[in-house]
Amino acid sequence: MSTRDQVPTRRRGRVRAAATAAALTLVAPMAACASGGDGGIPTINLYYPPEQNLQQVVDRCNTEADGRYRIVNRVLPREADEQRVQLVRRLAASDDGMDVLGLDVTWTQEFAGANWIREWTGQDRAEVEEGTLEGPLETARYEDKLYAAPKNTNVQLLWYRKDLVPEPPATWDEMISTAQQLREQGKPHQVLTMGAQYEGLVVLYNTLVASAGGNILNDDGTEALVDEGAVRALEVLRNFATSGVTSPSFSNATEDPVRLEFQNGSGAFQVNWPFVYPAMQEANPELAEKVAWARVPGVDADTPGRVTIGGINLAVSRYSPHPEESFEAARCLRNAENQKFSAINDGVPPTIESVYDDPEMEEAYPMKETILEQLRDPAVRPLTPAYQSISTVTSAILSPPSAIDPESTAEELREAVAAALESRGVLP
Repeated sequence: MSTRDQVPTRRRGRVRAAATAAALTLVAPMAACASGGDGGIPTINLYYPPEQNLQQVVDRCNTEADGRYRIVNRVLPREADEQRVQLVRRLAASDDGMDVLGLDVTWTQEFAGANWIREWTGQDRAEVEEGTLEGPLETARYEDKLYAAPKNTNVQLLWYRKDLVPEPPATWDEMISTAQQLREQGKPHQVLTMGAQYEGLVVLYNTLVASAGGNILNDDGTEALVDEGAVRALEVLRNFATSGVTSPSFSNATEDPVRLEFQNGSGAFQVNWPFVYPAMQEANPELAEKVAWARVPGVDADTPGRVTIGGINLAVSRYSPHPEESFEAARCLRNAENQKFSAINDGVPPTIESVYDDPEMEEAYPMKETILEQLRDPAVRPLTPAYQSISTVTSAILSPPSAIDPESTAEELREAVAAALESRGVLP
């Protein structure tokens, strides 16, 4: 039996295991911690991923609150899966000790569908929507209602060696061909990006699907499509993985190892998030001078690539005893001035478009126009409360990318996504 013939059976075993894991709801009771305060001042507990200078933003907002409330920053674990586990367990237990929640953009629909977060209405909603980029706003909506306020966003860029490549490639096929030519010339040639069995691989596939004009789900997120564009994306991903220009570690690669490989000089191209720019300047300034950036390539020459957005949305817990103060606190934490501060000091791109025009953004974000260009026409991951389950089975089916058989993998993916849509509010 050929290797290719063995792949579907081996994959089905992995997918069944992943689907089983995704179907387990781990709701551990946790002691509720009421949001009391000193001297009657409400404490607004902010649960947010690690961000080095966020405390300064919190301090600013506490000063502006002038004693009406006090925000306390409760730092979540560094890993996204651990963040989600903590939030889900506590919300499922109706814990009233959490007020404002920093949610990965893929969680908003799930938390809204589970009735764990409050809708943004009236002036609160109007203030959030005013001037905010549509892509990030789309991730904060569920059933045409706003359930979160986009605080920061993110997009991957194509980083390339301008001393090796005069002009950035327009398509993945062109990038592969250029890399193969560099390899034949004995020059650094690898195309480095994330291919391990985790969310990074799903992000890459979603970018290719959107760039090919495809869809994984229908418009309202209720039906698995995996249409012609999604099949084309599988072809591109398989061709890339088998082209001979990836890193030997591609099928195990995550963001930071990819950054390090490129930083060490082995790559001609890197598809990765903007955090690589300041890191490269510090670790290898000589190489940094040879590196430029561009939009991530498209699938077809006549259509620019559309890139999957990331970021954090601020939501107000359904169980907060201080919802009015929590909405006000969230608005402050993500206002234009604080978004600019976080962008410059913590490297998280703003969701408010006007912030990009601020002169202070020039030095910190020399690539800001490319970021903004991609944010104006982004790829959003499937918007559904079942996203976590979909992500789990998708990464299992796509791994390793070199074993993809476009038509049969598409059918397997279609069936697995349809099954995953039946689960809501579960932990992978």
